[in-house]
Parts: sequence; C-alpha cells; structure tokens
Amino acid sequence: MTEVHDFSITRRHGEFKGLNFYLDALRYAQSQWVNGKPAQALLQLNKAWMADLRPEDSIMRLGSDPYRALVWILARASSQECGYLGNPVRHFQHLASRIRGPRNEIRVWRAWVCFHLAECVLCPNEFPRDVRQIVREGIWIPNFQRARYEVSKGGWASECESNMMLDWMP
Repeated sequence: MTEVHDFSITRRHGEFKGLNFYLDALRYAQSQWVNGKPAQALLQLNKAWMADLRPEDSIMRLGSDPYRALVWILARASSQECGYLGNPVRHFQHLASRIRGPRNEIRVWRAWVCFHLAECVLCPNEFPRDVRQIVREGIWIPNFQRARYEVSKGGWASECESNMMLDWMP
C-alpha cells in the first residue's frame, strides 16, 4: 500500500457511518501505520468500531478484522522501533470510560475488549493502567469475558467469531 490518506477519507461520509466508512477507517489506519504512526493507526481503528454495519456486512466475510489489526499493530510497535505508540492500555481505559455519542454502549464494550487485548500483548510495566483515574473516578473494569459477551450481543454480525480475541487471552 503506497497511498497516503488524511482525515478527509473518513470525514467525507458525514453522519453516515456504514460499510464504506468502516473500510475507509481501516485504510486510514493502514496508511498511518505505514507512515510510522502506530498511535494514529490505533485512533483510526477506533473510528472503524464506530461504523454501523448491517448483518450482511460481516467483518469475517469481508476479511477485515479490526481486532486482528489491533493485535498486529501492538505486537510489532511494542517490539521494534515503529514510531510513537503512546500507552494503548491507558488509551482504551480512557476511551471506554468517556465514550459519548451514537451507539456509545457497544463502543464502550469494544473499547474494554481492546483494553484487555492491549494488556495481554503489551508489557504491563511499560504500559500500565491509569490507576489514578480508576481511584479518582471509581472506574469499574469489566473482565474480558464480560466485555466479549456484550460485544457478541450488541455488535456486528460475526464480530466475536474471531479467534484473535481469544488467542491472546490467558
């Protein structure tokens, strides 16, 4: 992939966040990764999870599993010099506890799934939770099984069929 994308690739969809928005968010994420911006790639994956896909838009049928992309990015960016990664564990914790807007409930559960995947892939000493926020705001962190269950109930068709979610869990 040699195309470089910017924010306009997802903004052009306006309020309609269907299949084309989803695919463009993944393209944008890949573009950011290729250009040495893993933290930005993760932010664009977040956008992909905002999509409102129809049952016939199965991510498994499309061959575009954002959870697999997340784990792939985390594994590579944490083990080699690939650009600024930030702290994905903290990012997903903050995201899950602050999501607002359309379809926020399912997006919260997806963020918790991503939080747990990040914790499993990344070294906890280098990528810790935000304990101050947990204490200060009384954050409840659901376990992986609960988050995955909620995504399977309210998410896209076949979203939780991916073994990638389970491959990284203890």
